Amino acid sequence: MAAAFILLFKLLPLYITVALGWIAGRYLEASGKHIAGIMLYIITPSVIFYGVMKAPLSFEVVLLPLLTFVLSTVIGVAHLLIGRRLLSDGSANILPLAAGTGNTGYFGIPVALLLFGEQGVGVYIVCMLGTTLYETSVGFYLAARGRYGVPECLRRVARLPSIYAFALAVTLNLSGVGIPDVLTPLFDNLRGAYSIFGMMIIGMSILSFRGLAGNMRFTGLAFFGKFVVWPVVALLLWGLDSWLFQIYDLAVYQALFLVSITPMAANTVVIATLLDASPRQAAGTTLLSTLFALAYIPLMVAWIIPQ
Repeated sequence: MAAAFILLFKLLPLYITVALGWIAGRYLEASGKHIAGIMLYIITPSVIFYGVMKAPLSFEVVLLPLLTFVLSTVIGVAHLLIGRRLLSDGSANILPLAAGTGNTGYFGIPVALLLFGEQGVGVYIVCMLGTTLYETSVGFYLAARGRYGVPECLRRVARLPSIYAFALAVTLNLSGVGIPDVLTPLFDNLRGAYSIFGMMIIGMSILSFRGLAGNMRFTGLAFFGKFVVWPVVALLLWGLDSWLFQIYDLAVYQALFLVSITPMAANTVVIATLLDASPRQAAGTTLLSTLFALAYIPLMVAWIIPQ
Protein backbone atom coordinates (compact mmCIF):
# COMPACT_ATOMS: atom_id res chain seq x y z
CA MET A 1 0.00 0.00 0.00
CA ALA A 2 2.97 2.33 0.45
CA ALA A 3 3.39 2.39 -3.35
CA ALA A 4 -0.29 3.34 -3.71
CA PHE A 5 0.09 6.36 -1.42
CA ILE A 6 3.32 7.45 -3.15
CA LEU A 7 1.61 7.28 -6.53
CA LEU A 8 -1.42 9.11 -5.15
CA PHE A 9 0.84 11.95 -4.04
CA LYS A 10 2.62 12.04 -7.41
CA LEU A 11 -0.71 12.39 -9.26
CA LEU A 12 -1.73 15.58 -7.47
CA PRO A 13 -0.07 17.98 -9.99
CA LEU A 14 -2.34 16.58 -12.71
CA TYR A 15 -5.42 17.52 -10.71
CA ILE A 16 -4.01 20.97 -9.96
CA THR A 17 -3.65 21.41 -13.73
CA VAL A 18 -7.35 20.54 -14.21
CA ALA A 19 -8.24 23.13 -11.55
CA LEU A 20 -6.11 25.76 -13.30
CA GLY A 21 -7.95 25.00 -16.53
CA TRP A 22 -11.28 25.57 -14.78
CA ILE A 23 -10.04 28.91 -13.41
CA ALA A 24 -8.89 29.92 -16.90
CA GLY A 25 -12.25 29.03 -18.41
CA ARG A 26 -14.36 30.46 -15.60
CA TYR A 27 -12.57 33.73 -14.89
CA LEU A 28 -10.32 34.40 -17.90
CA GLU A 29 -12.83 33.22 -20.53
CA ALA A 30 -10.16 31.02 -22.10
CA SER A 31 -11.49 29.21 -25.16
CA GLY A 32 -11.27 25.43 -24.90
CA LYS A 33 -12.26 25.13 -28.57
CA HIS A 34 -9.18 27.01 -29.78
CA ILE A 35 -6.87 24.93 -27.59
CA ALA A 36 -8.64 21.78 -28.78
CA GLY A 37 -7.73 22.65 -32.35
CA ILE A 38 -4.09 23.24 -31.41
CA MET A 39 -4.02 19.92 -29.54
CA LEU A 40 -5.57 17.86 -32.32
CA TYR A 41 -3.78 19.37 -35.31
CA ILE A 42 -0.34 20.35 -33.95
CA ILE A 43 0.65 18.96 -30.55
CA THR A 44 -0.81 15.42 -30.70
CA PRO A 45 0.70 14.54 -34.12
CA SER A 46 4.05 15.93 -32.93
CA VAL A 47 4.00 13.65 -29.87
CA ILE A 48 3.02 10.64 -32.00
CA PHE A 49 5.81 11.38 -34.50
CA TYR A 50 8.44 11.74 -31.78
CA GLY A 51 7.30 8.61 -29.91
CA VAL A 52 7.49 6.43 -33.03
CA MET A 53 10.82 7.92 -34.10
CA LYS A 54 12.38 7.08 -30.71
CA ALA A 55 10.95 3.54 -30.54
CA PRO A 56 13.15 0.56 -31.50
CA LEU A 57 10.85 -0.82 -34.20
CA SER A 58 10.53 -4.56 -34.76
CA PHE A 59 7.64 -6.83 -35.72
CA GLU A 60 6.71 -7.35 -32.08
CA VAL A 61 6.95 -3.63 -31.28
CA VAL A 62 4.90 -2.59 -34.33
CA LEU A 63 2.29 -5.15 -33.31
CA LEU A 64 1.71 -3.44 -29.93
CA PRO A 65 0.05 -0.23 -31.19
CA LEU A 66 -1.92 -2.31 -33.69
CA LEU A 67 -3.12 -4.47 -30.80
CA THR A 68 -4.25 -1.53 -28.67
CA PHE A 69 -5.85 0.07 -31.76
CA VAL A 70 -7.92 -3.07 -32.40
CA LEU A 71 -8.92 -3.36 -28.73
CA SER A 72 -10.01 0.29 -28.66
CA THR A 73 -12.03 -0.21 -31.84
CA VAL A 74 -13.81 -3.35 -30.63
CA ILE A 75 -14.64 -1.92 -27.19
CA GLY A 76 -15.66 1.45 -28.67
CA VAL A 77 -17.97 0.03 -31.35
CA ALA A 78 -19.57 -2.36 -28.83
CA HIS A 79 -20.38 0.55 -26.51
CA LEU A 80 -21.72 2.60 -29.43
CA LEU A 81 -24.18 -0.17 -30.29
CA ILE A 82 -25.28 -0.43 -26.66
CA GLY A 83 -25.44 3.35 -26.26
CA ARG A 84 -27.73 3.77 -29.28
CA ARG A 85 -30.24 1.51 -27.53
CA LEU A 86 -30.07 3.19 -24.14
CA LEU A 87 -29.34 6.87 -24.87
CA SER A 88 -31.72 9.26 -26.58
CA ASP A 89 -29.96 12.60 -25.97
CA GLY A 90 -27.49 12.38 -28.87
CA SER A 91 -24.51 11.48 -26.68
CA ALA A 92 -24.19 7.85 -27.85
CA ASN A 93 -21.62 8.75 -30.54
CA ILE A 94 -19.22 10.04 -27.88
CA LEU A 95 -19.25 6.67 -26.09
CA PRO A 96 -16.66 5.07 -28.44
CA LEU A 97 -14.19 7.73 -27.27
CA ALA A 98 -15.28 7.62 -23.64
CA ALA A 99 -15.06 3.84 -23.25
CA GLY A 100 -12.79 2.77 -26.11
CA THR A 101 -9.67 4.70 -25.19
CA GLY A 102 -8.12 6.40 -22.17
CA ASN A 103 -6.02 9.31 -21.00
CA THR A 104 -2.91 7.35 -21.90
CA GLY A 105 -0.87 10.42 -22.83
CA TYR A 106 -1.64 13.45 -20.66
CA PHE A 107 -2.26 11.27 -17.59
CA GLY A 108 -0.56 7.98 -18.37
CA ILE A 109 2.93 9.16 -19.38
CA PRO A 110 3.67 10.82 -16.00
CA VAL A 111 2.44 7.67 -14.22
CA ALA A 112 4.55 5.45 -16.52
CA LEU A 113 7.62 7.58 -15.78
CA LEU A 114 7.01 7.09 -12.08
CA LEU A 115 6.49 3.33 -12.35
CA PHE A 116 8.90 2.30 -15.10
CA GLY A 117 11.52 5.07 -15.31
CA GLU A 118 12.91 6.68 -18.46
CA GLN A 119 13.93 3.34 -20.00
CA GLY A 120 10.67 1.50 -19.36
CA VAL A 121 8.43 4.38 -20.44
CA GLY A 122 9.37 3.76 -24.10
CA VAL A 123 7.45 0.46 -24.10
CA TYR A 124 4.44 2.21 -22.59
CA ILE A 125 4.52 4.98 -25.23
CA VAL A 126 4.54 2.39 -28.02
CA CYS A 127 1.46 0.73 -26.46
CA MET A 128 -0.39 4.03 -26.06
CA LEU A 129 0.21 5.05 -29.69
CA GLY A 130 -2.54 2.65 -30.76
CA THR A 131 -5.13 4.33 -28.52
CA THR A 132 -4.04 7.78 -29.72
CA LEU A 133 -4.38 6.71 -33.35
CA TYR A 134 -7.82 5.29 -32.55
CA GLU A 135 -8.90 8.62 -31.05
CA THR A 136 -7.86 10.55 -34.14
CA SER A 137 -9.25 8.11 -36.71
CA VAL A 138 -12.00 5.61 -35.85
CA GLY A 139 -13.02 7.38 -32.64
CA PHE A 140 -13.20 10.77 -34.38
CA TYR A 141 -15.19 9.24 -37.25
CA LEU A 142 -17.76 7.60 -34.94
CA ALA A 143 -18.15 10.81 -32.94
CA ALA A 144 -18.61 12.86 -36.12
CA ARG A 145 -21.26 10.42 -37.40
CA GLY A 146 -23.57 11.81 -34.74
CA ARG A 147 -23.65 15.11 -36.66
CA TYR A 148 -22.41 14.51 -40.21
CA GLY A 149 -22.88 12.07 -43.06
CA VAL A 150 -20.31 9.46 -44.09
CA PRO A 151 -18.56 11.55 -46.82
CA GLU A 152 -18.12 14.56 -44.54
CA CYS A 153 -16.87 12.37 -41.68
CA LEU A 154 -14.31 10.72 -43.95
CA ARG A 155 -13.14 14.14 -45.19
CA ARG A 156 -12.70 15.33 -41.60
CA VAL A 157 -10.72 12.22 -40.65
CA ALA A 158 -8.56 12.59 -43.76
CA ARG A 159 -7.60 16.10 -42.61
CA LEU A 160 -6.29 14.85 -39.26
CA PRO A 161 -2.47 14.89 -39.31
CA SER A 162 -1.89 12.22 -36.63
CA ILE A 163 -2.33 9.34 -39.09
CA TYR A 164 0.21 10.84 -41.48
CA ALA A 165 2.61 11.63 -38.62
CA PHE A 166 2.52 7.97 -37.56
CA ALA A 167 3.09 6.68 -41.12
CA LEU A 168 5.93 9.14 -41.76
CA ALA A 169 7.65 8.30 -38.48
CA VAL A 170 7.47 4.54 -39.17
CA THR A 171 8.94 5.09 -42.66
CA LEU A 172 11.78 7.30 -41.41
CA ASN A 173 12.53 5.05 -38.43
CA LEU A 174 12.76 1.91 -40.57
CA SER A 175 14.93 3.83 -43.04
CA GLY A 176 17.42 4.66 -40.30
CA VAL A 177 16.66 8.39 -40.26
CA GLY A 178 16.79 9.97 -36.80
CA ILE A 179 15.69 13.26 -35.27
CA PRO A 180 18.48 15.88 -35.23
CA ASP A 181 19.68 16.72 -31.73
CA VAL A 182 18.85 20.38 -32.27
CA LEU A 183 15.13 19.46 -32.53
CA THR A 184 15.01 17.24 -29.42
CA PRO A 185 14.26 20.16 -26.99
CA LEU A 186 11.37 21.21 -29.24
CA PHE A 187 9.74 17.79 -29.06
CA ASP A 188 10.36 17.60 -25.30
CA ASN A 189 8.56 20.93 -24.88
CA LEU A 190 5.69 19.75 -27.07
CA ARG A 191 5.32 16.64 -24.91
CA GLY A 192 5.10 18.87 -21.83
CA ALA A 193 2.49 21.06 -23.53
CA TYR A 194 0.62 17.86 -24.50
CA SER A 195 0.12 16.99 -20.83
CA ILE A 196 -0.56 20.52 -19.54
CA PHE A 197 -3.09 21.59 -22.19
CA GLY A 198 -4.70 18.15 -22.27
CA MET A 199 -5.54 18.27 -18.57
CA MET A 200 -6.44 21.98 -18.57
CA ILE A 201 -9.03 21.55 -21.31
CA ILE A 202 -11.00 19.23 -19.03
CA GLY A 203 -11.29 22.02 -16.47
CA MET A 204 -12.05 24.66 -19.13
CA SER A 205 -15.05 22.66 -20.32
CA ILE A 206 -16.64 22.57 -16.88
CA LEU A 207 -18.79 25.67 -16.36
CA SER A 208 -20.41 24.35 -13.20
CA PHE A 209 -19.47 21.52 -10.84
CA ARG A 210 -23.12 20.68 -10.24
CA GLY A 211 -24.48 17.76 -12.21
CA LEU A 212 -21.11 16.62 -13.54
CA ALA A 213 -22.43 13.14 -14.34
CA GLY A 214 -25.16 14.54 -16.62
CA ASN A 215 -26.92 11.55 -18.17
CA MET A 216 -26.30 8.77 -15.65
CA ARG A 217 -26.70 6.07 -18.29
CA PHE A 218 -23.90 7.61 -20.34
CA THR A 219 -21.68 7.92 -17.28
CA GLY A 220 -22.39 4.36 -16.20
CA LEU A 221 -21.62 2.91 -19.64
CA ALA A 222 -18.44 4.97 -19.94
CA PHE A 223 -17.21 3.92 -16.49
CA PHE A 224 -18.04 0.25 -17.12
CA GLY A 225 -16.11 0.23 -20.40
CA LYS A 226 -13.15 2.18 -19.05
CA PHE A 227 -12.68 0.71 -15.57
CA VAL A 228 -14.07 -2.84 -15.97
CA VAL A 229 -13.99 -4.03 -19.59
CA TRP A 230 -10.56 -2.60 -20.49
CA PRO A 231 -8.66 -3.99 -17.45
CA VAL A 232 -10.34 -7.39 -17.77
CA VAL A 233 -9.36 -7.62 -21.45
CA ALA A 234 -5.77 -6.53 -20.66
CA LEU A 235 -5.44 -9.15 -17.91
CA LEU A 236 -6.87 -11.85 -20.19
CA LEU A 237 -4.31 -10.99 -22.87
CA TRP A 238 -1.57 -10.98 -20.22
CA GLY A 239 -2.53 -14.48 -19.10
CA LEU A 240 -3.09 -15.83 -22.61
CA ASP A 241 0.26 -14.64 -23.95
CA SER A 242 2.29 -15.64 -20.88
CA TRP A 243 0.81 -19.14 -20.85
CA LEU A 244 0.60 -19.94 -24.57
CA PHE A 245 2.36 -17.63 -27.03
CA GLN A 246 5.08 -16.01 -24.87
CA ILE A 247 5.64 -13.20 -27.41
CA TYR A 248 6.17 -10.44 -24.86
CA ASP A 249 7.81 -10.04 -21.46
CA LEU A 250 6.59 -8.67 -18.13
CA ALA A 251 7.42 -5.05 -19.04
CA VAL A 252 4.98 -5.15 -21.98
CA TYR A 253 2.23 -6.77 -19.90
CA GLN A 254 2.56 -4.09 -17.24
CA ALA A 255 2.59 -1.28 -19.81
CA LEU A 256 -0.56 -2.66 -21.46
CA PHE A 257 -2.25 -2.95 -18.08
CA LEU A 258 -1.41 0.68 -17.28
CA VAL A 259 -2.95 1.69 -20.62
CA SER A 260 -6.13 -0.16 -19.60
CA ILE A 261 -6.63 1.57 -16.22
CA THR A 262 -6.14 5.20 -17.23
CA PRO A 263 -9.24 7.44 -16.89
CA MET A 264 -11.28 8.68 -19.82
CA ALA A 265 -9.23 10.45 -22.47
CA ALA A 266 -9.02 14.23 -22.39
CA ASN A 267 -9.15 13.99 -26.19
CA THR A 268 -12.77 12.91 -25.72
CA VAL A 269 -13.40 16.48 -24.56
CA VAL A 270 -11.15 17.89 -27.31
CA ILE A 271 -13.08 16.10 -30.09
CA ALA A 272 -16.51 16.65 -28.53
CA THR A 273 -15.68 20.37 -28.28
CA LEU A 274 -14.51 20.61 -31.88
CA LEU A 275 -17.59 18.75 -33.17
CA ASP A 276 -19.98 20.40 -30.68
CA ALA A 277 -21.12 16.87 -29.80
CA SER A 278 -22.31 16.85 -26.15
CA PRO A 279 -19.12 18.61 -24.92
CA ARG A 280 -20.46 19.24 -21.40
CA GLN A 281 -21.45 15.59 -21.01
CA ALA A 282 -18.01 14.53 -22.23
CA ALA A 283 -16.21 17.02 -19.96
CA GLY A 284 -18.22 16.18 -16.84
CA THR A 285 -17.85 12.42 -17.21
CA THR A 286 -14.16 12.75 -18.09
CA LEU A 287 -13.54 14.84 -14.97
CA LEU A 288 -15.44 12.34 -12.80
CA SER A 289 -13.37 9.49 -14.23
CA THR A 290 -10.18 11.47 -13.55
CA LEU A 291 -11.23 12.05 -9.94
CA PHE A 292 -12.16 8.36 -9.59
CA ALA A 293 -8.74 7.40 -10.98
CA LEU A 294 -7.09 9.28 -8.12
CA ALA A 295 -7.90 6.29 -5.89
CA TYR A 296 -8.48 3.60 -8.52
CA ILE A 297 -5.07 3.69 -10.24
CA PRO A 298 -2.90 3.54 -7.08
CA LEU A 299 -4.94 0.59 -5.78
CA MET A 300 -4.80 -1.30 -9.08
CA VAL A 301 -1.08 -0.61 -9.48
CA ALA A 302 -0.35 -1.78 -5.93
CA TRP A 303 -2.32 -4.98 -6.66
CA ILE A 304 -1.04 -5.85 -10.15
CA ILE A 305 2.30 -4.02 -10.43
CA PRO A 306 3.88 -4.26 -6.96
CA GLN A 307 6.91 -2.04 -6.46
